[in-house]
Amino acid sequence: MVNHGMVLSALGTVTDPELHYDIVTLNMVRNIGIQGDQVTVDVALTVAGCPLHQKIERDVEEAVGKLPGVAQVNVNLDVMNDEERRTAFARAFKQSQSQKSGTEATPPRPPGDPSGSWSPMLSETSQTVVLGIASGKGGVGKSTVTANLAVALARLGFRVGVMDMDIYGYSQGRMLGAHGQAQANAQQKIIPWTAHGIHVVSMGMFVPENQAIVWRGPMLGKMMQQFFTDVAWPELDYLLIDLPPGTGDIALDVAQRLPKASLIIVTTPQVVAKEVAMRTADVAHRANQRILGIIENMSYIPMGGGQRMEVFGSGGGEDLSKQLEVPLLGQIPLESSVREGGDRGTPVLLSAPDSEASTTFLQIAQKIHAAAHA
Repeated sequence: MVNHGMVLSALGTVTDPELHYDIVTLNMVRNIGIQGDQVTVDVALTVAGCPLHQKIERDVEEAVGKLPGVAQVNVNLDVMNDEERRTAFARAFKQSQSQKSGTEATPPRPPGDPSGSWSPMLSETSQTVVLGIASGKGGVGKSTVTANLAVALARLGFRVGVMDMDIYGYSQGRMLGAHGQAQANAQQKIIPWTAHGIHVVSMGMFVPENQAIVWRGPMLGKMMQQFFTDVAWPELDYLLIDLPPGTGDIALDVAQRLPKASLIIVTTPQVVAKEVAMRTADVAHRANQRILGIIENMSYIPMGGGQRMEVFGSGGGEDLSKQLEVPLLGQIPLESSVREGGDRGTPVLLSAPDSEASTTFLQIAQKIHAAAHA
């Protein structure tokens, strides 16, 4: 009959894909339960929402399932607290020192460490243009703009990816018509969704539909790092990052850790929205981050004959661009086809290509390309 020692020995062959040491050494095994031919293993992950949690789960099931007398393996996943996480990194460091044979050891980098090499597309030699799509406040249509800009750039013949970093309000899957649980390739890298020729990664790949994400700030930066390192991105001309609104942790991470990324700020004509957007620009300026331009969304309702109804006022985008001394890339009209296309997962450039909004998005995409390579 299988015993505790046999199970623990088998678990010693299971490696954490992030720290590259076995889960026993890292103290990730919290409990082992044995009832006849059934074994239950409780494992604490170092990071909540780890995209590779399925690999750890499969490896535990495989390792323990090979033991004689085991008919069923149940794996329960939990998340380490801060103290457990620090202990895990310390154990990995101690283990690495013992394997260095006298050479100087470097402590393993926790997820989100800016000194780590996140992705080839972030190297100085990479041709990928990384654009953060930001807003000062919610409700200005930043995610809608991101999805449609991605389609517009793809329509111009570029290879485009979208990283949905609006963790609490993830919506790119819905807007681009992408769905399904995350799948990994042979190298255990997450395969992005593909929709309308665009490669997409989002929290929607890892949680049930409509499930809320309840994380504290530090976890958000770790998720961004994993979206770079643990995703099998193809070669891209443009990577658009849909940022959460405001000047919180993700905005700071992008500013500090992705110096290559430029920002596009989305606002509406309202004075209030413009003033809040200035705070986002202030963060970028403090981090010496380039602002590529301003997009004014929901600018007006086309009334025919060149007439406009400016339901949210006017001038916000233009005033902001003048204050920041950056171009106003475009004013997107308030058309129902934009909303309808996003709800259906078929952006307006595909569902209503002759609309005024579609023409505007294409013009903005052309300006972005010119500015990014100026």
